[in-house]
Amino acid sequence: MNLPTERMLDVQGADGNDLSGSVVGSGRPVLMLHGGGQTRHAWQQTAERLAHRGYAAYSFDMRGHGDSAWVLETGYSFQDYARDAGALADWLKAETGLPPIGVGASLGGLSMIGAEDEKARFKAIALVDIVPKMRQEGAQRIVSFMTAAAQDGFESLEAAAEAISAYMPNRKRPKSLDGLRKNMRQRDDGRWRWHWDPVFASGGDRSILADAPKHLLRFDEAIDRLTLPVLVVRGMSSELVDEKEARDAAERLSDGHYVDIAQAGHMIVGDRNDAFSEALLTFLEGIS
Repeated sequence: MNLPTERMLDVQGADGNDLSGSVVGSGRPVLMLHGGGQTRHAWQQTAERLAHRGYAAYSFDMRGHGDSAWVLETGYSFQDYARDAGALADWLKAETGLPPIGVGASLGGLSMIGAEDEKARFKAIALVDIVPKMRQEGAQRIVSFMTAAAQDGFESLEAAAEAISAYMPNRKRPKSLDGLRKNMRQRDDGRWRWHWDPVFASGGDRSILADAPKHLLRFDEAIDRLTLPVLVVRGMSSELVDEKEARDAAERLSDGHYVDIAQAGHMIVGDRNDAFSEALLTFLEGIS
């Protein structure tokens, strides 16, 4: 099977911030947004599968992540990410003439909820291991891992891989470091650091934690207002999303769908990509 050709993109976010992305395939547009601390490369396998099934898979680095610009004057609140998701969805509709299908993991999914609540933008949305009501202990564990080496970094990619393995002992460690290399950058001091702005998770007034309860409450209330088809995908071993809260969110949606992915934690796309992609494609095939 030939791999689809990837085309690079550069689109402006809500504050005129540069958002770097790529597209593979042609057909109905699917906008994929990653979780906090990740990059668009998290979607590579899923994007290729979508392209082979007749979709145009667009994936972007969110603000402050990957190759997208760090923001100096605004910030990284949940609402800032929702505004960027809205800007990308509006751009895609202008480019293709069709409202995109949204696929958002964690922060990406919450961003799509906020964007859709502001204005109808998406044809459908798949929320990947995220609902506004999260397990606080799970969220804190994730933030603690992300910030532990944000400033000092790692002496090598191997050291970073060791830290990830300790954090996720149930996931099989990849034989190659190529995937990790895409999510990290070697700085002038020779140390490797995550490929995102440390301010993002610093806890300051420009970070994702600023006014988080207020934004999450708004997104939770938005669940009752969404009228488009929404798929809630949960990893059965998720440390962030409780099964009861996930099923409750799906039931509150006017056109909600729910699926659990066995042997997967919060990082469903990396843990069980085949199972996730099939669940997503089954959902997409039901959308007219």
